[in-house]
Amino acid sequence: MSRLIINSDTSINIKNDPYYEDRVNLAAVFRMTARLGLHEGIANHFSFAVNKDGSQFLINPNGRHFSNIRASELLLLDAHDDSTMDQPNAPDPTAWAIHGALHRNVPQARCVLHVHSKYATILASIEQDSLPPIDQNTMRFYNRVSIDNNYDGMGLGNEAERLSQTLGNNKVLLMGNHGCLTVGESIAASFDELFYFERSCSNYINALMTGKPLRVVSHEVAEKTALQWASYSKAAHLHLKEVKEILDREEPDYKR
Repeated sequence: MSRLIINSDTSINIKNDPYYEDRVNLAAVFRMTARLGLHEGIANHFSFAVNKDGSQFLINPNGRHFSNIRASELLLLDAHDDSTMDQPNAPDPTAWAIHGALHRNVPQARCVLHVHSKYATILASIEQDSLPPIDQNTMRFYNRVSIDNNYDGMGLGNEAERLSQTLGNNKVLLMGNHGCLTVGESIAASFDELFYFERSCSNYINALMTGKPLRVVSHEVAEKTALQWASYSKAAHLHLKEVKEILDREEPDYKR
């Protein structure tokens, strides 16, 4: 199989790339994630599958800050290419391990966004790691978050394979003692999940900080609300559209 790593070369005519729109959308999500403070230095990674079985995917280059990433800089990798880490522009080892495992093992995970965002990581660090339905945002994720409680290092080797198996059919994986990741059939869908999951974790952690009893709704109400959230199928794409409009106006170089 041919190697699919593409060098970060802004001199190429990026608009002729067959994955141009995917590159632009993913670059936009990197930029907005940085603006929202959901990233952690250069340590987190986003990827998007571009072929049918999900094994070929775009991902951020090693050592690049989210706020600087441009569309042309995204690497194109093959999850089955064992020579990837031997290449001069190889991705971060944990990015290759975690995202490679997910794209090999979970075909429905077209877009994988992994962060160590503040409130999701707090939730991943406390004994009570569930997210109770206390407000409209947390109800979106009611019984819809997979939880990994077997942290064993920084996502390399067997750790990455286990994470891909733990996700199941959910769109959110709370990675115990680590952070979180969201998946979706599109970049827009996965970003929307990430945005609202972090907001939900923030609402919950701040509610705990009041020291007051939580107003937890019933199973019936929480489930009904989660299904209502799911009916807003176009909201994620509208969200990304607005993100791109902001960036087009304020930092259009993300498309380069």
